[in-house]
Amino acid sequence: MNTTMKMINKGFLAMLLLSSVFLYSSCTSEDPEEENEEELITDVTLKFTEVNPAGEAIGTPFNVKAIDNQGLGLGTTPTIETITLIKGKRYMLEIELFNSIENEDITKEIKEEADEHQFYFLGTAFVGSAPLTYTYADEGSELVGLKGFVAVAQNPGFNNATFRLVLRHDLNKSFPGANNPSFENFIQAGGETDLDIVFPLVLN
Repeated sequence: MNTTMKMINKGFLAMLLLSSVFLYSSCTSEDPEEENEEELITDVTLKFTEVNPAGEAIGTPFNVKAIDNQGLGLGTTPTIETITLIKGKRYMLEIELFNSIENEDITKEIKEEADEHQFYFLGTAFVGSAPLTYTYADEGSELVGLKGFVAVAQNPGFNNATFRLVLRHDLNKSFPGANNPSFENFIQAGGETDLDIVFPLVLN
């Protein structure tokens, strides 16, 4: 084989090798990475029922809703109703979530993945000189917040506040402070936010 042919063969082999490396890197870089998708929530219903000191229902339940057909936190025109509670009363609070776009019951999904989800109750209603206190009352051992109790102070320092509701997904529930329903530094426990919404609160 003459020198020219050897050079052509070496050049061809080099191009073939580079093409193989490029093809391999292209394939591997396009492999989809596993992601933890946030829940799409269009409807939030807060169901309040007055209870006695034993936690037994004694009042007529009433609902407060937040709705955005594009997804709460995604759309620009959410409808958020005002929460009105009575001073000195205690209420059972049950939360229902729905995705009207996919016709999906998000409440059921959160129950099934209770070890991965948790609600936090924040805003001026629960933080600082707060008129409300929240206690988890979920069935089972996991703290989630789909069910709990809200106690209203007898003599709060103000009659209007913000009721901020945050739902976290895939957090570390063993993180110090993460079991506090009004944990302001919830981001430190990791995870992603599925819902972050603020309801106006009025106390009568």
